Amino acid sequence: MDLKLKDKVVFISGSTAGIGFATAERFLTEGATVVINGRDQNRVDDAVNSLKSKIEDAKVSGIAADFSESDEIDALLEKLPEVDILINNTGIFEPMAFEDISDADWLRFFEVNVMSGIRLSRHYFPKMLAKNWGRVIFISSESAVFIPEEMIHYGMTKTAQLAVSRGLAELTKGTQVTVNSILPGPTKSKGVGQFIEDLSKSENKSMDEVEKDFFKKQRPTSLIGRFADVEEVANTIVYYSSPLASATNGASIRVEGGLIKSIL
Repeated sequence: MDLKLKDKVVFISGSTAGIGFATAERFLTEGATVVINGRDQNRVDDAVNSLKSKIEDAKVSGIAADFSESDEIDALLEKLPEVDILINNTGIFEPMAFEDISDADWLRFFEVNVMSGIRLSRHYFPKMLAKNWGRVIFISSESAVFIPEEMIHYGMTKTAQLAVSRGLAELTKGTQVTVNSILPGPTKSKGVGQFIEDLSKSENKSMDEVEKDFFKKQRPTSLIGRFADVEEVANTIVYYSSPLASATNGASIRVEGGLIKSIL
């Protein structure tokens, strides 16, 4: 299927690994021009080189920026003044008991997970409206619906993303600009893969057994009963960024394996 993304300019925040990196790779296979991002320039350069080695004639570059620093975001926007597709993917998470989450932690999570997408959208979204085409995607989480008791501050930011996304979509009426959110469930990113491997060694179980135990005890409502691959999430992100998904706007699109027990 041709997703009609050839030569579209895409920026993906937080994309040197995991879902962001897989999404960059998928866009490149469709002929898009991709700008990736990470906090460290060396990691950004390594990711760019990796993508170029995977995909012949890949049109990919990278810009380092820490999304907890507004001045670094301003510098990024000067380097990349306009895009066709914005993927707000950057985010942080950290298990923490509610009583231990300080004011500084609440603000840090909001700054990175919510304000990053707001600042980027505030810059790029009006330009998309002006040229009457564009896509803004917020990478939220099933944790926006099932607030995790061990990461209430994280869940709060993921819910906030849905509110911002829907609000922006309301401003697109009568245009060819769409704004949507993607809600991945538990996904086998690099960090999760390492987590499973460490548990496997410490508990003297196979990695398959560890994964089955996780879904039996921690995520029992999952219908697929496994971690999603980053490529499965990336495929969904790229499709909803394409002209083929022009009738989907203001939506929260689930890629969480049926974990959320809801028909809507």
